[in-house]
Amino acid sequence: MLIVNMHDAKSQLSKLVDAVESGETDEVVIARNGRPAARLVPMTLARRTPVRIGIAKGLFAAPADPNAQDAEVAALFLDAKD
Repeated sequence: MLIVNMHDAKSQLSKLVDAVESGETDEVVIARNGRPAARLVPMTLARRTPVRIGIAKGLFAAPADPNAQDAEVAALFLDAKD
């Protein structure tokens, strides 16, 4: 990890991006008044893994008729009131 101040980051931005892209450094922290303000990382680290739809495919069995037990479930709720 490389830490640079804001002025150096502005004047050497191209060089810093090249260093991160090439893997020379894993990230560059840009500081303002000695405090970290931003982080420059390669795009492979900046992207989040997208949510995969269907990740549980094949782990659960869906009923052939999803409404088949509606009456039975409704009766369970109605009987519970008594």
